[in-house]
Amino acid sequence: MSAFSQSAKNSQNFLATRLKIDYLLDFKAVEKDDIQDVINGLNQKQKSLPAHYFYDSKGSQLFEKICQLEEYYPTRTEASILQQYATEIVHQTQAVELVELGSGSSTKTRYLFDAYQKSNIPLYYIPVDVSDSILKVSANKLLADYPQLKIEGKVATYSQALKQLKNSFLGKRIIIFLGSSIGNFNSPKCDRFINQVTSALNPGDYFLLGIDLQKPVEILEAAYNDSQGVTAAFNLNMLQHLNHRFAGNFNVDLFKHQAIYNQTEHQIEMYLISQQEQTVTLANLNLTIELKKSEKILTEISRKFNLEKMAKYLSDRNLNLITTYTDAQQWFGLLLVQLPSE
Repeated sequence: MSAFSQSAKNSQNFLATRLKIDYLLDFKAVEKDDIQDVINGLNQKQKSLPAHYFYDSKGSQLFEKICQLEEYYPTRTEASILQQYATEIVHQTQAVELVELGSGSSTKTRYLFDAYQKSNIPLYYIPVDVSDSILKVSANKLLADYPQLKIEGKVATYSQALKQLKNSFLGKRIIIFLGSSIGNFNSPKCDRFINQVTSALNPGDYFLLGIDLQKPVEILEAAYNDSQGVTAAFNLNMLQHLNHRFAGNFNVDLFKHQAIYNQTEHQIEMYLISQQEQTVTLANLNLTIELKKSEKILTEISRKFNLEKMAKYLSDRNLNLITTYTDAQQWFGLLLVQLPSE
């Protein structure tokens, strides 16, 4: 074996000692729930589909493109806030264990890792994602770039991971939930989620939450109806995903993308609109649905928040506000809250 090969092998072994992955996902149970969600959604008066069907391979690629669009401000705005305040967050919390829900590629989280590295604080990172492939690729890149980092990945749903988290033996924990993903939950789901987060914190631990803020309707609707049609392709691709997954016969050409801002509910609503009367079958589900012309299928909600109201909401659930961080335009916000010490 050459010296180079031996060096590469030693490097791989060193990385392996810093990486552990727990597989909590019950794929059969998830599959069963997924199927029932589709059946229930398409049998409602207001038909709907679960938003996670956006994310097959093509859908994930399209979402990456969306994040780069000029009109789609959330990703770059949240990233700029993290870049500006990461060092302050690290010094404020002094957390040595960071749990990220829906970690994906961990791109924005790198601003926090940079701050930890500059402060010479060792960090134990627990990324949570349902995709084991994305989690592994991301983890190995992070380990190569941050020598003091140790990673315990969890292939799991948010609920599974939060229930399974043990009391940290290292010190303070911070759980982070970025991207305003909480906006995809309706009120009951949001309540359940925050209760689960609170249960996973020890007294004195922190929670960092990213939220998209309420703003003029023209800015919001432009973000979900981009001029290049990438968001439309992303929305329509859900039907192709369902066709592939459940032997369906959705004709994508017979549907149109629509995204509108519901000013009463303060949420973007994304729909697929049937352009004519049609019958659609998902053979693997033994499901046939009839669609009228102009009938809408709801594919996503994205709630927009008020900083003060969200701080009050979290405070009512025993999560006390420490600091809010926002951009100059007040388009996006990060709330750092803490479970009070006993």
